[in-house]
Amino acid sequence: MSIQATSTATVAELAEVVGASVPADSQRVITGAASLASAGDRDVAYYDGDRKSAGTASNTGAGLVVTNETGQAQLPADVPALVVDEPRLVFARLLERLYPRQRPEPGIHETAVIAADAEVDPSARLGAHVTVGGGSRIAADVEVGPGCLIGENVSIGVGTRLIGRVTVLADTVIGARCVIQPGVVIGSDGFGLALDKGAWRRVPQVGRVVIGNDVDIGANTTIDRGALDDTVIDDGVKLDNLIQIAHNVRVGAHSAIAGCAGLAGSSVVGRHCTLGGGVGLAGHLTLADHVHVTGMSMVTRSIHRPGVYSAGTPLDTNERWHRNAARFKQLDRLVRRVRQLEKQLGDTPTHEDDS
Repeated sequence: MSIQATSTATVAELAEVVGASVPADSQRVITGAASLASAGDRDVAYYDGDRKSAGTASNTGAGLVVTNETGQAQLPADVPALVVDEPRLVFARLLERLYPRQRPEPGIHETAVIAADAEVDPSARLGAHVTVGGGSRIAADVEVGPGCLIGENVSIGVGTRLIGRVTVLADTVIGARCVIQPGVVIGSDGFGLALDKGAWRRVPQVGRVVIGNDVDIGANTTIDRGALDDTVIDDGVKLDNLIQIAHNVRVGAHSAIAGCAGLAGSSVVGRHCTLGGGVGLAGHLTLADHVHVTGMSMVTRSIHRPGVYSAGTPLDTNERWHRNAARFKQLDRLVRRVRQLEKQLGDTPTHEDDS
């Protein structure tokens, strides 16, 4: 069952939005969006032609499907289709048309607390129980949702949205058109400690967090301020929920990081990289541009060449996993024996390092 769209449209109108050819039944009214499996005759759905979903596609009851030429051939003959090269991207545009964002009126809620020397543009929208510290600057068309805390000397760029209960601590710089989800904490102290006669002493963290334009930050993600230099999240970066970004990390433009990843201090991620869910980066390492690390991998050394990288042991039966784990402990001894046998046989093998 789909959520009712806030702005309905005919099939013809949606085709016009994305510049696609108008299919038959062009005056059918579309009132929502849903998956192929659950869509009804007033819903638009999306199908990329993936064979795994072919059975669902052939039985869909959708009123309109955004797909490609491969996918169209698998749909029922009576289902209208918008045939495009990039169906996922086009579907996103239709969702924006059917579910336009509801914008609150400009102004500051009566329960908000704004420092006397803070600058808030008249077009900004500040919700209930927002706090803005001294010296902070809120630019035009910014939305700060309920319960947000903005510290001292924070700068937030044009059109950025803090959905609600976001904490932005002192000296943070956030660019334009960013979207920051609930529970995000930006600018908290990094994990800086020094031993003092057997006890840990906290090292003051005096850097900033600097976030570029068009950055998305998912719910409950944390970004630590730099120890001395800044922590930097460059333009167009997309961060999922529950990510830890430690002090002095730098994430290059248009990289994307999935949920539960953790980036240790001073690690550097290049441009156009992707890190799958649960990926861990050790500190003080560098990933080149266009490096893609698959989910649950642990990266312990720098990667200097673009490509796809994986680490970890795939799920197996418990019995076989224990057996292989026992053999793994014997691996070093087995390698030495193999090399000894190679010498005896006169072979000169090449032991390549693929890292």
